[in-house]
Amino acid sequence: MLTTSVRAELAAELARAELDRVAVSPIADRYPAIDVVDAYEIQLLNIRRRLDDGAKIVGHKVGLSSKAMQEMMGVDEPDYGHLLAEMEVFEDVPVDTSKYLLPRVEVEVGFVLGADLPGEDCTEADVLAATVAYAPSIELIDSRINDWKIGLTDTISDNASSAGYVLGKERVAPGDIDIKGIDAVLTRNGEVIAEGRSDAVLGDPVIAVAWLARKVATFGVRLKAGDVVLPGSCTRAIDARPGDDFLATFTGLGSVRLSFA
Repeated sequence: MLTTSVRAELAAELARAELDRVAVSPIADRYPAIDVVDAYEIQLLNIRRRLDDGAKIVGHKVGLSSKAMQEMMGVDEPDYGHLLAEMEVFEDVPVDTSKYLLPRVEVEVGFVLGADLPGEDCTEADVLAATVAYAPSIELIDSRINDWKIGLTDTISDNASSAGYVLGKERVAPGDIDIKGIDAVLTRNGEVIAEGRSDAVLGDPVIAVAWLARKVATFGVRLKAGDVVLPGSCTRAIDARPGDDFLATFTGLGSVRLSFA
């Protein structure tokens, strides 16, 4: 494990990288002793700093929620990051690509919670009972690590590579749709660029949200009513370039758009 001072130094380094848009070299390469606990503590240092500056937590995201990504990273569980109010982007306002390093988009079925979730004992039934609606979503991801050359501890330290999110207008109650059978199609500038299905997320996105509730509880965090939870991507991540216009369409759930300038 890393010392408290080294954790603080790495958190400050990542904060500067995000602000200055100058990536840093992979942390795991420079600090082979870093473990998952170190990485989450580094993430939390930067989240606490942003909260002290007036930011507000509005939800969480789950990463590495597909078996393929877990195998690639050599892990057997997902990871998570925080969503802040200032990270929300909008369908009718193009994203300024220059504010990011190497932005990408992911297509997700968002969960909107209507009640608090339990912590360590959270079940899939608890998630379904607490979810007021599903929503079409695109997550904007970015890496403050050079050229996306990330390992598990790199991405966790870097807030699970999260940078922004947008929800579409539609809302569908859990009882009105099969969460495991939602097909998703992503177009870029009118051309189909990726396709997937919601069960790419651990076979059922509800499993990812229940895992998240249990995991964050170990760090003293709870998922609360009003939170947005992004459980993981239905498709591969796609690079975003100036001038790109993305449209994600979900069967039975509507669509969401995100454009870049």
